[in-house]
Amino acid sequence: MTRPALVKAGLRWLYLLHRWLGIAACLLFLLWFLSGLVMMYVPYPSLTDAERLAGMAPIDWSRVRVGPTEALRRAGERGFPSELRLDMAAGEPAWRISGENRRTAISAVDGRRLSAPDAAAAITVARRFAGGTPVSDVERSHDDQWTVAQGFNWARPLWKVSLADGRGTQVYISSTTAEPVQNSDARERAWNWVGSVPHWLYLTAVRRNGSFWRQVVLWTSGPAVVVGVTGLWIGILRLRLRRRYRSRAITPYRGWMKWHHLSGLIGGLCAVTWMFSGWLSVNPFDWFARNGPVGSAALYAAHDGADFPALDAAGLAVRGPQAREARFAWVGGRPVVSLVAREGRPIIATPNGDALRFTQAELITNARRIVPDLPVRRVMVLTEPDLYWYAHGRERPLPVIRVIFGDPDRTWATIEPHSGALLALQNANGRNYRWLFNALHSFDLPLLLANRIVRDPLMWLFSALGVVMSISGVVIGWRKLVRYHRRHVARHG
Repeated sequence: MTRPALVKAGLRWLYLLHRWLGIAACLLFLLWFLSGLVMMYVPYPSLTDAERLAGMAPIDWSRVRVGPTEALRRAGERGFPSELRLDMAAGEPAWRISGENRRTAISAVDGRRLSAPDAAAAITVARRFAGGTPVSDVERSHDDQWTVAQGFNWARPLWKVSLADGRGTQVYISSTTAEPVQNSDARERAWNWVGSVPHWLYLTAVRRNGSFWRQVVLWTSGPAVVVGVTGLWIGILRLRLRRRYRSRAITPYRGWMKWHHLSGLIGGLCAVTWMFSGWLSVNPFDWFARNGPVGSAALYAAHDGADFPALDAAGLAVRGPQAREARFAWVGGRPVVSLVAREGRPIIATPNGDALRFTQAELITNARRIVPDLPVRRVMVLTEPDLYWYAHGRERPLPVIRVIFGDPDRTWATIEPHSGALLALQNANGRNYRWLFNALHSFDLPLLLANRIVRDPLMWLFSALGVVMSISGVVIGWRKLVRYHRRHVARHG
């Protein structure tokens, strides 16, 4: 076959691939563009830290008689857990322990394991969380549209408590630790049915199986990328800026085809990047391992035993009288207590209630444990957001210390200087993912995030072009199917 014949055959297959894949893909495109606009203003429901703290009572330190070490022993922990907290549960102080694939609640009064709440107890917890708001209904739920993610597995089964607050608020209470884990109101749920649910293909029956849902996302967004790339290619091939078509037009098409061609040319590149980055969101082929070295948290803590020094409850009560939650951790072999009130920065203390401070030199020395025997290339103190540390749907406290290591993975550690907490580890893969997914999909550059008056019109402009491209594609595809059906009927009767 000659080269011209090969080119001609290749172009024919290019057109056929775009035409037939595009008939279904344009419906998905339309769904994604419209739902993405909704998600800009109404995110998926979640229980924020601020909401959780607002629904808590201050810790009654006078009733704390069981210390952290005893609580860990009664919970059956063999090492220091990933999370150890103290707060109020059903009117008494309780230890919340997150260990290996399980969470446990232990009474700080008598050391008993807190039993699973019944409906009455769940109502009490929900009302306390909601400031005494009356309850209209309560039901037991394994999962539903707003708690289907695997991140809630530890809390199941759940109690779904509906509040009579005029907003349709629902609060989900864990049967494991008797604490709120999710909430939403009627407005959030309604908008999410046309926002995150279709955008993420997040139907309960699909999302219930995480592996299956991941494959669904891969095999819908993957072909969509192919449709976008082939369409952009065809659009460029059919564009004439110099040697115009008849009537001086730059496109040979008319009607819906013209709208499809021009909107695809202008917004096609953005559409392709959105589809491609959406495909990357579920980490195809496990390309992006975004964490630091294995065991980094334990290395940084420099303590892995299931113990913590005895507490001076009176001293901690004086240090943080409004604390609604106390968080316990090890930093470089030093025990740290973070006293968290409803508002303001946590108060950092020793177990006996004395003030605790870390120097920058101490934290850098401690960070070296994460990547031992390799140099620290650079240390930065961030006082404002940058390209890799910024708030967009997540908390990003400032200032922070960034320690850049000279290891092969080019690991970065982000440390909160006030508490000494290791906030994040990011390797080169994670930073690549930040650009290939976050930047392409959300336009989340700090400059744009700080200026919604610029970012929002950009998102609307490209989404509008995508909507025109999608609707025209749906119309063209429908007409093509109708003609194909009529020819088939004419031939075969």
